[in-house]
Amino acid sequence: MPTTRLATSNDLPAWAIVIACILAAASLVLLVIEMRRRERGGIGILVTGVLALGALALAVMRPVRIAARESVVGARVVVLADTSRSMALASEAGGSLATDVQRSRTRQKTRDDVVAALSKAAPDARVLELGFADGPPKPLAGETARGQRSDLGSAIRALAAMPEERPSAVVVVSDGRLDDPQEDAPKPVLAELGHTIHAPIHTIATTRNELPDASVRRVANATAAVAHVPLPLRVDIGCSGGLACEKLTVTAKELREDGPPALLASGIADVKDGKASVDLTVTLDRAGVRILEVGIESPTGDAIPENDRRLITLNVARERVRVLHVAGQPTNDVRALRQWLKSDASVDVVAFFILRTPADTPGASQEDLALIPFPVDELFSVHLPSFDAVVLQDFDAQPYGLERHLPALARYVRAGGGLIMVGGPNSFVAGGYAGTPLGEVLPVSLDGAPGATAADTAPFVPAWTEPGRSAPVLGPLRAIVGDELPSMPGANVLGDVRPGGVVLWTHPTRTTKSGAPMPVLAIGDEGDGRSIAMGIDGGWLFEFSELGARTAGRGHGALWDGLLGWLMRDPRFEPAQVDLPEGCIADVPTTLRIRTAGHALKGESVVLDVTRLDKSGTAPVHVEKPLGDGDAPLEIALPPLPMGGYSARLRLGSGPTTRRDFACEAGGDEWADSRPDPERLRALAEATGGTFAFADDVRAIRLPKPTVVSAERHVVPVAPPWTWTLLAATLLGAHWFMRRRGGLS
Repeated sequence: MPTTRLATSNDLPAWAIVIACILAAASLVLLVIEMRRRERGGIGILVTGVLALGALALAVMRPVRIAARESVVGARVVVLADTSRSMALASEAGGSLATDVQRSRTRQKTRDDVVAALSKAAPDARVLELGFADGPPKPLAGETARGQRSDLGSAIRALAAMPEERPSAVVVVSDGRLDDPQEDAPKPVLAELGHTIHAPIHTIATTRNELPDASVRRVANATAAVAHVPLPLRVDIGCSGGLACEKLTVTAKELREDGPPALLASGIADVKDGKASVDLTVTLDRAGVRILEVGIESPTGDAIPENDRRLITLNVARERVRVLHVAGQPTNDVRALRQWLKSDASVDVVAFFILRTPADTPGASQEDLALIPFPVDELFSVHLPSFDAVVLQDFDAQPYGLERHLPALARYVRAGGGLIMVGGPNSFVAGGYAGTPLGEVLPVSLDGAPGATAADTAPFVPAWTEPGRSAPVLGPLRAIVGDELPSMPGANVLGDVRPGGVVLWTHPTRTTKSGAPMPVLAIGDEGDGRSIAMGIDGGWLFEFSELGARTAGRGHGALWDGLLGWLMRDPRFEPAQVDLPEGCIADVPTTLRIRTAGHALKGESVVLDVTRLDKSGTAPVHVEKPLGDGDAPLEIALPPLPMGGYSARLRLGSGPTTRRDFACEAGGDEWADSRPDPERLRALAEATGGTFAFADDVRAIRLPKPTVVSAERHVVPVAPPWTWTLLAATLLGAHWFMRRRGGLS
């Protein structure tokens, strides 16, 4: 737009103008002081003196008239608004969740109002509104308070690395509860953020009020979680906002699918100055993903009861895979399996075979016997939970008193244990397992009707099923032998596969009652555990046969490495990998990502079932979706889930199931400490040259002024330089004359 204004001469430096103004002001002061010694003519002396000083200043500055066509370019200002989960908390006492806005204002609502007020306060500024939580900042529009972290440091560094124009200022709107920079960060660390972006960082705190809140602020374990090994936990408790906290009971429970949460440890927190720490020791019997609930009793008046318990996901490892191997007689298959188990350094095997029954009468004293009675009661009533897997190979349950322990063994499987039943003359139906609780956890049914055939002794070559060819559990074996399998010396007669089971090998001629090919090798899930039914006792032929000779006997180890690895949920043998890239927040939709790693067949369907571990009445989620053709991961949107532990079971086509347990928390780490931290924001602003304000004083933020750009500019002197000089000389002469008349020298 066209503008016209007066200015000083362009060839005059700014410092010269400043000196001229200072000298003129000093001369005026001296003139006023001299006026006290005048004899007469005070008004004339003062008027001519002021005019002379003004003319002299004009002669020095030589004013010009500038006519230009100018445009105003607003400064680039980046607003970084906190989108972490803590912004869903209330600004005032009276509510905690975002759905409580009728009772209390949330920090997110205050944040949005502040961002809107900033745009109004600087209408000429080019404001870019971004949200930050974990990772690079994202456009604020549509971003809700769901971030699992408040990583301002990463957002600043990502902003500095962007190829766009650098901002003239950054405005951070947050509650101050940041993960980076940390609470005790020194001033040089804070100043470095300003140096990174080369701009001042202004900060605005959304709230200054602490809610009355007791919470589990942190759960830490100093060592890795290992099955059967005590795990020490340090639980930090906080109490703020004037809430009365003295002694709080702290508990640690494991969420289990087979029943209510199991209490593992408890303690008393003695809260002093709003803080307390409790040391607990827990022991987890099962490896894999386990979910612990660590909580406290909610004190009266607690505004955020959701953070009184934390759901901790532990990936429990095994120091060694502990296997109980029980065999009825020393067959070639028993010897081969026992030798392989003993040769694997990662396996701790406890083996019993060549057993003596209680009915045997050896005719010798106990001191002279090399064979001891099978300690069935001690193993299956006391030590059973200490084993990761149980292998029953050609073993008859009746003579050894195992029948009364079959319900406990079935419960062991459903609680997360592994079971492999290997065939032989004394296994499956012949071993008395039909119609028992243990038979119900096998992946195949057993026909125990009178006169039912228990075994077929005719030699045969097992046939691959389509799921068997693609299942990762048999991938190592197929890499060695291909589609070739050795001839087996007969098979146990097995029934139809149970729901959830998968048949990998079948008999080439025998069928079940339903007319389906009879399973020879099947796997399946049962509750929290897994089971395998191998209806042959010729696995040793993978090592000692013509096929074994051609493959250097490596097939036997590959077969059992896959079976035992699948039983232990080794990721190598899972048909898919399931994860939640953004975690799970209670009552907020989330996404589950599936990677098949090339094991699935193109065009197969994906069947997903998500159930709550404690079976508390939450409706299960069932999704069926085609896998598609590319190698890109498949993402499945999950509806909002209440706070708790969940189990996701995924099946690709007719293959085996992959399981992933996960927890949904209301706020997670972001709600663990609900106190706002405006002082950290104030320190950040001071260290980077910015200003700090609360949400009710947004105009206190000093944003940069816009830049004026001239497209066309004309400079014309107001008068020739000699005119100003002549005027100054004339007025100085007049002033000298008036001074002489007034008696001043």
